[in-house]
Amino acid sequence: MNTPKQGPGAVHRAVLPAVMLSLATVVSAVASLNTAVPSIARDTRAGLTELSWIIDAYALVFAALLLLGGAIGDRYGRRRALAAGLVVFGAGSAAAALAGDPNWLIAMRGVLGIGAALVMPATLSTITSTFPAAQRTRAVGAWAGVAGASGIFGLLVSGTLLEFWSWRSVFWMNVVLAAVALVATLAVVPESAEPDAPRLDLTGALITVAGLGAGVYSIIEAPTHGWASARTLLGLAAALAVLAGFVLWELKRPNPLLDPRLFRIRAFSAGALTITLQFFAFFGFVFIILQYLQLVKGDSALVGAVSLLPMALTMMPFARGVAPKLAARIGPRRVITAGLLLVGVAMLVFSLLDEDSTYWLLLAGLVPFGAGMGLAMTPSTASITDALPAEKQGVGSAMNDLARELGGALGIAVLGSLLQSAYRANLDPGNLPGPAAEQARTSVAVAMRLGPQAADHARAAFSDGLQSAFLTASIALAVTALVVAALYRAPRREAARTVPAPADQDAKLNAPSDASPDEGADESTGGRGEIRYTRQV
Repeated sequence: MNTPKQGPGAVHRAVLPAVMLSLATVVSAVASLNTAVPSIARDTRAGLTELSWIIDAYALVFAALLLLGGAIGDRYGRRRALAAGLVVFGAGSAAAALAGDPNWLIAMRGVLGIGAALVMPATLSTITSTFPAAQRTRAVGAWAGVAGASGIFGLLVSGTLLEFWSWRSVFWMNVVLAAVALVATLAVVPESAEPDAPRLDLTGALITVAGLGAGVYSIIEAPTHGWASARTLLGLAAALAVLAGFVLWELKRPNPLLDPRLFRIRAFSAGALTITLQFFAFFGFVFIILQYLQLVKGDSALVGAVSLLPMALTMMPFARGVAPKLAARIGPRRVITAGLLLVGVAMLVFSLLDEDSTYWLLLAGLVPFGAGMGLAMTPSTASITDALPAEKQGVGSAMNDLARELGGALGIAVLGSLLQSAYRANLDPGNLPGPAAEQARTSVAVAMRLGPQAADHARAAFSDGLQSAFLTASIALAVTALVVAALYRAPRREAARTVPAPADQDAKLNAPSDASPDEGADESTGGRGEIRYTRQV
């Protein structure tokens, strides 16, 4: 592997803040636009479905191309991938700032997702390929903390901008961040690559885009066409069929984009599932709660963003300090399970919110939400990256990012659709004429402008949708906590039992490595056992 020569700590001190800035740039963009959703709706007259697409187009493209982005960084250089991704991200943001209608805005958010898919996996793989094992855990902890808190940072900055300018200023902020991150990357980040990495699996990447796109499209459009409609059911069935085809394709490939056999490593599977459900809850929550605070409670964009600060202030210390220490002492299973349960409890608290709730009820959920996210993020991220050897860190980091962004895309799609379904079903348009009543059902922002009676009905209906969405998320998190606990607790089989691997990868996967031990090992050893890349069953 082409790794840079390192001075006594100087490289690390410079590299970490540079990659963190790149990470914060693309992660903050997932959440930052949420503060502008009400103003975008008022300015462009976008309905709830179009608003879901404006937010989710970025996360969907981001998730669908992450594996390819990680492979590109491994093969052609992680520094090059970072730089190219930041250029695409900045250019897409500039074009989005000039958008005049929802469809153009949706398209440009997709372009931003392409850039982000190159940037994010390169940040984590740069850390894992640059930092020695002794420093890697703390660096990964810092990465996990920044990845979680950057969303709140984006909300605060965008909320501040919206106090003085329009929603377009949020995209100009992206341009500035991308430019600064590009300069820092070119100045201090060393190049690391695998010149002998296999050819890119472009077919597998296209299948991933098609499968995830069909699934998310069907979910977001379900409230309009009906969850039990033929269009929705056929779309979901097609998505599952395409994704099953992806698995079959990857199993036959000598150099797969993502080898499905990796999911037979319990720590890898548990970490991926944990990250997916955490961010399913996180991004779905942010998408809904900021509309609730601004449209139902009447808060400004800045006040809404500041209201979520306790979550970030709790998340950071738990992710960087508490979680690594607890995982080393009692094992990742207990820490991750506790984190998921705390997030589930928080979502249950949020499901009690209505148009008359005070901030104290929201605060009662924000603190356990942040603590749970912080507890589960670091050990689950380490489970994914530590399960693979050094030369596969690009794929490992891309899998971590895929789980995160896929969870976010599904959270916005599923919880947003549940919100919209309940809102449409429970909204009483009163004496509004037919066209106005349909507009009110399509957009809560429009309903708020149709008189006091329509606004009151819209607030109540929105609260009903919020409660349905958050209760569903709470149940999903509780079930996931049980599954993850079972995955870590399952007895490991004998070393002789291996999973067949593509021929040209066997040597690499079974070779000695200086990577950290498998976090999915016996609980009796504190969650850390022998290093094994024979792909345990």
